[in-house]
Amino acid sequence: MRKVLLLTSIGLLFLCTSVSAQKANTDSLALVAKISADQLKLGKLQNQLEQKTKNKEDALDQAQKSANENSDAADKLSDDPDNKKLARKANNKAGDAKSDSKNARKESERLDNLKKAIYDLERRIADNQFKLNKYIENGRTDTTTPQRYK
Repeated sequence: MRKVLLLTSIGLLFLCTSVSAQKANTDSLALVAKISADQLKLGKLQNQLEQKTKNKEDALDQAQKSANENSDAADKLSDDPDNKKLARKANNKAGDAKSDSKNARKESERLDNLKKAIYDLERRIADNQFKLNKYIENGRTDTTTPQRYK
């Protein structure tokens, strides 16, 4: 009777140990999958960074050019304030400068959002990497239970 009780308790111990180890293995595999997916997203975002930076610089240059043209048209109009042709031209240049500056602000915001997304992904990857390292360290010292169950 003692043998049966002893063998049963040992069997349950091994069963619980293997279930806990499988849970840790599953959790670590899920972390590896998350890290891989996030690294893929990060690579795509980093590939967009150069183009977004170029778009912002181009938009800023265009906005500055439009502002200069608007200033020139306004100066010409101030020399001859009754000239309808110059007034229309100055009005059109002012509208162009306004839309170009709005476009430059949007491009700047897009670049800032991209940089924030890259930062957030890098931080999430680092956090998941840290968690995975805990599983690895835990697996080397104690394969029966993951860190969060201790």
